[in-house]
Amino acid sequence: MLPIKLFRLYLFNAAISLLFGLSLLSNANAASTEQTAVFSGGCFWGVDAVFKHVKGVTEVVSGYAGGNASTAHYEMVSNGDTGHAESVRVRFNPTQVSYQQLLQVFFNVAHNPTELNRQGPDTGSQYRSAIFYTSNEQQKIAENTIRQLTVAHVFSEPIVTQVVPLKEFYPAEEHHQNYLALHPYQPYIVFNDMPKLDHLKKQYPALYQ
Repeated sequence: MLPIKLFRLYLFNAAISLLFGLSLLSNANAASTEQTAVFSGGCFWGVDAVFKHVKGVTEVVSGYAGGNASTAHYEMVSNGDTGHAESVRVRFNPTQVSYQQLLQVFFNVAHNPTELNRQGPDTGSQYRSAIFYTSNEQQKIAENTIRQLTVAHVFSEPIVTQVVPLKEFYPAEEHHQNYLALHPYQPYIVFNDMPKLDHLKKQYPALYQ
């Protein structure tokens, strides 16, 4: 028998597929242009790497969202008082991967949405869980996904993910871009982020690239 959490996750994924499958099929030809999503789920190194391995994603950039341009610098964001969260901007082709599928990866692979102002060993509001939506449709899908996860009791603790409008995204410094691929043997990466890629491949093999 499947563990209870995995069974609930299976039910959640099945329900989401049923809810959104028909609309995705009907809109596939119309939604051919790339779209943008912005997610925050702890240190951007690992979140960046996860989405870079999702089919249909054409670009992932690490950066900052939630604050203003004058404080969008790593040293300042690291103080935790700028309003920024370490974030990733994901550009994707909606005919190959849906926003809903990206949310599934975000919640079930990229991070733990029940940790408030922290993620693993990292603490502070800059590591908070957040979805910065770029349209009313994204807002509705994100909020509905959180409701579905909550009803299905996929997580034993409450989801604390913020769903807020994206005001601006500021790319991070160059040495933070594509960090996992360039530093695969760094202890932080090996312990905290490499397992996420294995999890993505096992849980969503059809999405993995």
